[in-house]
Amino acid sequence: MAIPVNIDDLLNNRIVESMRIELKAGFNPNPVIHTICAFANDIDNIGGGYLVLGVEEQDGMPVLPPKGIPQNEIDGILKRLIGLCHCIEPLYYPVAEPVFFQGAHIIVIWVPGGHGRPYKASKDVFSAGSAKLYYIRRLSSTVIASPNEEKELFYVSTDIPFDDRPNLLASVDELDLGLMRDHLSRVGSNLYEQSEGREALAIARDMQLVAGPPEDLHPLNVGILMFTEHPERFFRYARIEVVSLPDPTGQGMTEMTFTGPIQRQLRDALAYIKNSVIETRVEKLPDKAEATRTFNYPYAAIEEILANAVYHRSYQVNEPITVRITPEAIEITSFPGFDRSITREDIEERRFRARSYRNRRIGDFLKELRLIEGRNTGFPTAYRALEENGSGELDFDTDETRGYLSVTIPVHPNFLPKATGGDAKAAAYTDALLDALENEDLTLTQLAHALGYRSISKKLSDTVNALVVQGRIERIPAAIGSAVLLRSARKDSGR
Repeated sequence: MAIPVNIDDLLNNRIVESMRIELKAGFNPNPVIHTICAFANDIDNIGGGYLVLGVEEQDGMPVLPPKGIPQNEIDGILKRLIGLCHCIEPLYYPVAEPVFFQGAHIIVIWVPGGHGRPYKASKDVFSAGSAKLYYIRRLSSTVIASPNEEKELFYVSTDIPFDDRPNLLASVDELDLGLMRDHLSRVGSNLYEQSEGREALAIARDMQLVAGPPEDLHPLNVGILMFTEHPERFFRYARIEVVSLPDPTGQGMTEMTFTGPIQRQLRDALAYIKNSVIETRVEKLPDKAEATRTFNYPYAAIEEILANAVYHRSYQVNEPITVRITPEAIEITSFPGFDRSITREDIEERRFRARSYRNRRIGDFLKELRLIEGRNTGFPTAYRALEENGSGELDFDTDETRGYLSVTIPVHPNFLPKATGGDAKAAAYTDALLDALENEDLTLTQLAHALGYRSISKKLSDTVNALVVQGRIERIPAAIGSAVLLRSARKDSGR
């Protein structure tokens, strides 16, 4: 059975994080079985991992070309592996494939997160009476779970990530052969050539897209969302809506709806935004030989935030992903919001490290297609793109229940519409905001509390962004930590 990823990309950490790859020069049964057990337990819900036999490791990187495994030993290793998997309880079989890579024979073992977790494995696979222990991954190492980690493992094992569950309302006939083969072709998997002439069910089994007994097989939710032409038949609001509002009254509003497999939705929505929304201005400065090029929105920031929304949203919530475009900003909203393990302080200090993931399989497939990067890299990439473009910072809006998340990308100051004056209410709101910053510098959350709000509203975020662009407020780093403070320019210039 072939591995549904490109081996060169896998070994060079292009699509799978290094912490999910274990390299071994040869076949040593104890560490191999312990690592299979750890990946199958998938305590962080990140999709299991891969063992590669026949490749040495140095400083966390593969030594290439590989040392390899003698060809006459490969069949024996695969047979021994099947028997040794009986040392894992409950029984778990990974997917193993011999591969000829860079002039050497290696074995790639794919270990998806198991549905039967928690798993434990014999400490010594050569001893029939050996104690069985729970093994987990911590960073790039396989370790024995501590008592607290065992409790955590049992807790996460009570809930299989939504995208990895079978959909009992759908049949395997819903899975589209063309979509599955297109994915394998795009990622450069050896399985693509092997899929020629095979039935859809056989390919779906190889890609781990079905579950259940032979007489009652069902596709997994990830299969319905990514490899059927009409996932909306099962997830009505699995779509992306892009609304452009050039005028506050709604005149000239345009709306585009993107449906179909979620990876196609993402590609099509991003292409539409790139072609219809992104604008460029080139300015020739007298003291520079090269012209300066700026964008109303850096495409990389939009790409990362929208891809994160597709990855992390709940497909059980009956709300679409919406992209709202106004002359001042782009707002991307998805449901629900950040995982509760990410605090308000984490958001302010740009620490986006979720403790668990709703959709581990969707994340894997999107990474293979290079539509998203590794874990926790989306927002840092967006921040970097905004900074390089000279744009303002991201603003986040959610509620206390984390029921939704709206991420606002401010338009570059050069593209702001000319001011037409504000009414008395808007002016009073601005004055109250500036008065709150008169005596002390505040974070955005502290400013919201000072104005009597329980959380950061979109109105507050938009007003702060506008005042920053106008030079009436500046963002400064806090003395301690990486939080950002807001300071009124009236402190230095007088009222």
